[in-house]
Amino acid sequence: MKAKATLFGHPVHPMLIVFPLGLLTVGAIFDIIYACTHNGHWADVSYWMIVSGIIGGLIAAVFGLIDWLGIPEGTRAKYIGLIHGLSNVVVVVLFIISWFMRRPDPAAPSMTAMGLGWIGIGIALFAGWLGGELVYRLNVGVEHGANLDAPNSLSGRPAAERVGRSASA
Repeated sequence: MKAKATLFGHPVHPMLIVFPLGLLTVGAIFDIIYACTHNGHWADVSYWMIVSGIIGGLIAAVFGLIDWLGIPEGTRAKYIGLIHGLSNVVVVVLFIISWFMRRPDPAAPSMTAMGLGWIGIGIALFAGWLGGELVYRLNVGVEHGANLDAPNSLSGRPAAERVGRSASA
């Protein structure tokens, strides 16, 4: 099933998720460094990474919702997509709460604020696994007929078509 929101022939949602996942994960890692060193610089940088990750997560969610709405009702993919999306909403909410708790002094977050982020990363791993289940097991976001010799997505030709390969290629 081809994704509904695409850019240059590729699904937008998977292009965008790398940013919030990376930002939030590194923010949580910087919190661990802060907890070990008590150097507020790490916590301050984590604060701004969390802000950026939340914004990126909300943007990625819009495109994920567009794709989810295109999944046929009553399918396993629709259910898995729902759990995937709700799990990611929980992740973003946990980081929003963590961010609000940090606002009075970003360079000295409480253990609770950091813990919410660490829990969020654990849930994000589960949600990411579900995203992989959608794509790699259920073919959500994969163009019909895709194959190892499909033409370039910018060519306008269907993925089911095969591109001839020379002996030197």
